[in-house]
Amino acid sequence: MFSEIQGLRKEYRQASLNEAELQADPFLQFKYWFEQAVSAQLPEPNAMILSTVSASGAPSSRTVLLKELDSQGFVFFSNYASRKGREIAANQQVCLLFYWAELERQVRIEGQIEKISGADSDTYFASRPRGSQLGAWASMQSEHLASREALEQTLQALEQEYADKAIPRPPHWGGYRVIPNAVEFWQGRPSRLHDRLLFQIDGQAWRVTRLFP
Repeated sequence: MFSEIQGLRKEYRQASLNEAELQADPFLQFKYWFEQAVSAQLPEPNAMILSTVSASGAPSSRTVLLKELDSQGFVFFSNYASRKGREIAANQQVCLLFYWAELERQVRIEGQIEKISGADSDTYFASRPRGSQLGAWASMQSEHLASREALEQTLQALEQEYADKAIPRPPHWGGYRVIPNAVEFWQGRPSRLHDRLLFQIDGQAWRVTRLFP
């Protein structure tokens, strides 16, 4: 079995990434790559791995969905009382990772995280399907659950409670914004000699350096 795993190998040959082609701003470069991922009809191109660290230094990762990119950072929504929410409260330094295998690309983002405004969270929550709105109330995310049946019973009770009524945003649910201080663009190349270009904030400007693969 281990020999089979060791034999799994792929050569990356689709594209290259050089400094002359790079946008001057990492947000513009990300948007350019993201639009290409959408145009290629990749499954959930907005899926990203969020890594957080607890107060004791234990890391954890999970997949979340990018819902907005503004001039400050990358926005997603979650349960503030979940494990990720508790770890964010203890340590605001986080990392995001986008991996678009079909394009042989990844983007790694390091930075500080903050909650977005309640009004902006309300606006997004109101746009969600009712099932997702009810789910935000029904799920005590990351807590122990006695059974699937218990979750479904809670959901049924909420459906009855909010029948023919608008569903308000739960106070424990809302948006986060990751404000980057470093963004790395990785393009797969043959023989594992990948292109890695790193943006780092230097005062008010972004500085670009090339990393060894």
